[in-house]
Amino acid sequence: MIFKAEKLGSIGLPEEAVQRDRRRCRRAGSCGVGEKAVYLGGLYRERKYYIPYDSIERIFKRVAMSRGGFTGRGAFASLSYLVVEYDGGKEYSCLVKREEDIDSLLEQVKREHPHIRVHSADAERKLLEKRRRLSSKLKRQIPLEAKEEAELLQSCREYLEKKPALYRELSLASRSMRAYENSRPVYRWTAMVITAAGAASLIYGIYSFFSRGWEGAYFVLFGLAAIFFFSGMSVLPTGRNNRKRIERRLRKAEEDMEKYLKDFSGFPIPARYAHPAVLGRMEEIIAEKRASSSEEALEILKDDLKRLNSNVQVEQEEYEEITAIKPMFLINRYR
Repeated sequence: MIFKAEKLGSIGLPEEAVQRDRRRCRRAGSCGVGEKAVYLGGLYRERKYYIPYDSIERIFKRVAMSRGGFTGRGAFASLSYLVVEYDGGKEYSCLVKREEDIDSLLEQVKREHPHIRVHSADAERKLLEKRRRLSSKLKRQIPLEAKEEAELLQSCREYLEKKPALYRELSLASRSMRAYENSRPVYRWTAMVITAAGAASLIYGIYSFFSRGWEGAYFVLFGLAAIFFFSGMSVLPTGRNNRKRIERRLRKAEEDMEKYLKDFSGFPIPARYAHPAVLGRMEEIIAEKRASSSEEALEILKDDLKRLNSNVQVEQEEYEEITAIKPMFLINRYR
């Protein structure tokens, strides 16, 4: 390996072990999670640094949103960072393009290294307060006749949380399908035409560069700009970004969830909606005495989601929860 991973922190590992672990690590953008360390990208190089697990105190996700994003209005661009705290308060963050990649890496760290905290100190405190508040609210408000339904929903939520990869994949597949349905075909084919023109410009530019000199550099630059711009936007109809592939991914996610739920007798909602956030909201609906059964709570939840649009203002935590579950209902037309 030409470039060696540089250590961050006071603890180092043997060079050969680091190189081997770095090659085999699970990657997400410029970062990676291996058996011995977490690898973080630098400005120009992927997985440039490593931090052994013995040095890590916290590893978590940080999302930076565009101005006004935290109002929860509409869809706002966001930047996702993998943040590592180590050696008594030092911190290093690395940008990762896909937020779901960070979630899967954190799930792996949580599973293989349970002593490492996967939330920031502030988020951990807020989560603890919310759980305590919600638990107290549910115990205080749930009617005796609906207590059995609430306990069933809580058991279902705990059962789903044992396999987070299943409901996370179901949510991501639903979001991909929803995004594909909302994108106009003309945009995809326009992007393909411009990318093809960029490729032709690149080839002509290379030819012109060797035959005529520096004049061809302009065509090369235009071609590279067009190719990289539209490739990064995930608009092109490629082998991964097409209806058949997206439908197959969604179908597999639903089938995997159905198989998992077969072992849980009397699961109260269809597998296509199986997500802890759905069950948690249904439990709150019962606690608020808006419903007395799971069937009624699900229908009320559907009505609540229908009323949530870009004009409704919510907190950031609720916004993330809604964006995770609403696509599942939208692509199924709330049936």
